[in-house]
Amino acid sequence: MNKETVNKIAHLARLEVTDAEAEELINDMGNILVFMDKLNEVDTTGVEPLVYMTTTVSPLRPDVIKQEITHEQALENAPERDEDHFRVAKVIG
Repeated sequence: MNKETVNKIAHLARLEVTDAEAEELINDMGNILVFMDKLNEVDTTGVEPLVYMTTTVSPLRPDVIKQEITHEQALENAPERDEDHFRVAKVIG
Protein backbone atom coordinates (compact mmCIF):
# COMPACT_ATOMS: atom_id res chain seq x y z
CA MET A 1 0.00 0.00 0.00
CA ASN A 2 1.44 3.34 -0.99
CA LYS A 3 0.36 6.96 -1.31
CA GLU A 4 -0.39 6.62 -5.03
CA THR A 5 -2.79 3.73 -4.38
CA VAL A 6 -4.51 5.59 -1.55
CA ASN A 7 -4.94 8.67 -3.75
CA LYS A 8 -6.39 6.54 -6.56
CA ILE A 9 -8.88 4.90 -4.18
CA ALA A 10 -9.79 8.31 -2.72
CA HIS A 11 -10.36 9.66 -6.23
CA LEU A 12 -12.64 6.73 -7.11
CA ALA A 13 -14.56 7.27 -3.86
CA ARG A 14 -14.76 11.01 -4.60
CA LEU A 15 -12.90 11.86 -1.37
CA GLU A 16 -10.39 14.60 -0.71
CA VAL A 17 -7.47 13.25 1.32
CA THR A 18 -4.72 15.35 2.87
CA ASP A 19 -1.14 14.09 3.08
CA ALA A 20 -1.55 13.37 6.81
CA GLU A 21 -4.78 11.46 6.18
CA ALA A 22 -3.10 9.54 3.36
CA GLU A 23 -0.35 8.36 5.70
CA GLU A 24 -2.93 7.20 8.23
CA LEU A 25 -4.92 5.43 5.49
CA ILE A 26 -1.76 3.68 4.26
CA ASN A 27 -1.30 2.21 7.75
CA ASP A 28 -4.98 1.29 8.14
CA MET A 29 -5.26 -0.31 4.70
CA GLY A 30 -2.00 -2.17 5.27
CA ASN A 31 -3.44 -3.61 8.49
CA ILE A 32 -6.59 -4.65 6.64
CA LEU A 33 -4.52 -6.43 3.98
CA VAL A 34 -2.49 -8.25 6.66
CA PHE A 35 -5.76 -9.37 8.28
CA MET A 36 -7.10 -10.58 4.93
CA ASP A 37 -3.91 -12.60 4.41
CA LYS A 38 -4.51 -14.27 7.78
CA LEU A 39 -8.09 -15.09 6.78
CA ASN A 40 -6.81 -16.65 3.55
CA GLU A 41 -4.80 -19.12 5.67
CA VAL A 42 -7.99 -20.59 7.20
CA ASP A 43 -9.14 -23.89 5.67
CA THR A 44 -12.72 -23.34 4.53
CA THR A 45 -13.11 -26.63 2.68
CA GLY A 46 -16.71 -27.82 2.98
CA VAL A 47 -17.96 -24.54 4.49
CA GLU A 48 -20.96 -23.12 2.68
CA PRO A 49 -20.75 -19.39 1.93
CA LEU A 50 -23.09 -17.16 3.90
CA VAL A 51 -25.62 -15.02 2.14
CA TYR A 52 -27.22 -13.69 5.34
CA MET A 53 -25.69 -13.47 8.80
CA THR A 54 -28.85 -14.79 10.46
CA THR A 55 -31.47 -17.40 9.71
CA THR A 56 -34.26 -15.16 11.03
CA VAL A 57 -36.92 -14.44 8.45
CA SER A 58 -38.17 -10.88 8.44
CA PRO A 59 -41.94 -10.73 8.74
CA LEU A 60 -43.40 -8.93 5.77
CA ARG A 61 -46.76 -7.30 5.54
CA PRO A 62 -48.74 -7.28 2.33
CA ASP A 63 -48.58 -4.07 0.34
CA VAL A 64 -51.80 -2.12 0.50
CA ILE A 65 -52.28 0.64 -2.04
CA LYS A 66 -53.97 3.70 -0.63
CA GLN A 67 -53.97 7.35 -1.59
CA GLU A 68 -52.89 9.31 1.50
CA ILE A 69 -52.41 12.65 -0.26
CA THR A 70 -53.38 14.00 -3.61
CA HIS A 71 -50.94 14.63 -6.44
CA GLU A 72 -51.33 18.38 -5.92
CA GLN A 73 -50.64 18.10 -2.18
CA ALA A 74 -47.42 16.21 -2.86
CA LEU A 75 -46.25 18.87 -5.30
CA GLU A 76 -46.90 21.61 -2.73
CA ASN A 77 -43.83 20.39 -0.79
CA ALA A 78 -41.54 20.33 -3.82
CA PRO A 79 -38.68 22.85 -3.79
CA GLU A 80 -38.96 23.04 -7.60
CA ARG A 81 -41.75 21.77 -9.83
CA ASP A 82 -43.70 22.30 -13.00
CA GLU A 83 -47.40 21.64 -13.46
CA ASP A 84 -47.24 17.88 -12.85
CA HIS A 85 -43.71 16.88 -11.83
CA PHE A 86 -40.94 17.39 -9.30
CA ARG A 87 -37.94 19.10 -10.92
CA VAL A 88 -34.50 17.83 -9.93
CA ALA A 89 -30.98 18.63 -11.05
CA LYS A 90 -29.64 16.60 -13.97
CA VAL A 91 -27.12 14.02 -12.72
CA ILE A 92 -26.40 12.06 -15.90
CA GLY A 93 -24.48 13.81 -18.65
